[in-house]
Amino acid sequence: MIRAVFFDMDDTLYDTSGFAAIARRAAVKSMVHNGLKCTEDEGYEKLMEIVKEKGSNYDKHFNILVEQINGKSDPLIVVNGIITYHNTKFAMLKLEPETFSILLYLKSQGYKVGLITNGKELKQWEKLVRLDMYPFFDDVVTSESVGVEKPNPEIFNIAMERLGVTSGTSLMVGNNFDADILGACNAGMQSMLINSKLTDEQKQTLEDLDCLEDVREINNLLDLMKIL
Repeated sequence: MIRAVFFDMDDTLYDTSGFAAIARRAAVKSMVHNGLKCTEDEGYEKLMEIVKEKGSNYDKHFNILVEQINGKSDPLIVVNGIITYHNTKFAMLKLEPETFSILLYLKSQGYKVGLITNGKELKQWEKLVRLDMYPFFDDVVTSESVGVEKPNPEIFNIAMERLGVTSGTSLMVGNNFDADILGACNAGMQSMLINSKLTDEQKQTLEDLDCLEDVREINNLLDLMKIL
């Protein structure tokens, strides 16, 4: 019997990637307007190369972009990019009604609700506060705060221990097969993959780990109500 439901955050509870892409394009446009020596398309393409290389949690993307294109640092261009990025992203930041509905449902039914996210502590908490989600969670575990990230099973074990539940009574919901589903599997938890379908190769991986039966696919968060 499931007693606790843990969620991934980005692209599970809200559309992080969609918002980020629009915000990055707006940032590059502002940077070009303020002296970045390239077209907007060239700047965006180079920025995405940097993001891919450094990861989304790296905090110097715009600095590197300016140095690579202009040949030297320029704080005015960087700051304009940062300000535009955050203003654009947070202006669009919102939750779909289904997200609030499932969180309300879980709390009303007595489930413990946790968040397990790879990301910067303050960055993730800012999203929780801006989206007014934090009251729904009994605990929030970020990779930065505990020093280990998904898919390492240790971060899942920490989250379960902090809520006083076991792997046999815990469910992980996420959109990333490697980080969320494999991580939960190796921690002995059941899991649900949202907004994606398992490939044959992924199914074989789960079969080899003897946890294929513990994984389900769902199209949206409201499907949880039908399953729990």
